[in-house]
Amino acid sequence: MEENATILSGFILVGFTEMHQFHFLIFAVLLSLYMITLMTNTMIILIVKSDPVLNTPMYFFLMHLAFLEACYMSVIIPKLLENLMVKPNVISFLGCAVQMFLFLFFGVAECFLLAAMAVDRYVAICCPLRYTTIMSRNICWKMVTGSYICGTVVGLVHTTVTFRLPFCGVFINHFFCEVQPLLELVCGNTFQNELQVIGIALMAIMLPFLLIILSYIGIIFTIIRMPVLQSRYKAFSTCSSHLIVVVLFYGTASSMYLKPKSSYSPPVDKLLSFSYTVVTPLLNPIIYSLRNKEIQASLRKVVHIVVKIVIPL
Repeated sequence: MEENATILSGFILVGFTEMHQFHFLIFAVLLSLYMITLMTNTMIILIVKSDPVLNTPMYFFLMHLAFLEACYMSVIIPKLLENLMVKPNVISFLGCAVQMFLFLFFGVAECFLLAAMAVDRYVAICCPLRYTTIMSRNICWKMVTGSYICGTVVGLVHTTVTFRLPFCGVFINHFFCEVQPLLELVCGNTFQNELQVIGIALMAIMLPFLLIILSYIGIIFTIIRMPVLQSRYKAFSTCSSHLIVVVLFYGTASSMYLKPKSSYSPPVDKLLSFSYTVVTPLLNPIIYSLRNKEIQASLRKVVHIVVKIVIPL
């Protein structure tokens, strides 16, 4: 009777039960990482918005990436923090569906936004004389809007199809409502659903990744042909931060979604999910701010202004 009531009301997130003795430590670490990530991404948004020097397509995309990272992490971490302290770890049927949709929406939008950033770097390095014409404000907005639309479509399709399936269990062996762990609870043969997951993942992950690869092939050939070594270094340095972020994000996400359910391993996949839901959003603003002189200069301006206000001469 109790299990039937649970089935009707929602699911139980197993989370990190194998490390239950460390839950307080995990809670403290996660809360700290979450606050740092929110602050750093918010800082990037405010810096880009406030400094006219950063009014370029590259920083326009970076601002939206920071926004996506903050939202992406906020879909997962608050509920995880609650579940670490409250038992049982129940999430309602609707709450699970909303969490899955938002997670997919922000994740897929980030995939396509990273592709847009690669195209921006390609145009800046390979077509510098036409850069301002090609990467106009209108085009930049269309690319960002297209990223959000792709995220919406993939999120709606995945969530609608998944939650129309019959579930034969309530225990999700994961720390949030992700597609692969939920398929473990579906009654009967899920082969078609696995194909759907992999098919959509190929479109949502590999299509923008292919665009990134093609953009960087063009960038590499252009850099090789540059006669001055300093020009080569400057061109590559503008792309290195983006490349690191792409490897971090796509490496973990593709290893989770581009595989059949039979190879699903809860401990390994929890670690992979933790990487792209917690570690990557934390590292991205650090990578961009530490490796970017313009961001550093703008940050110093902001700090100087704040210090003058707080400690007037």
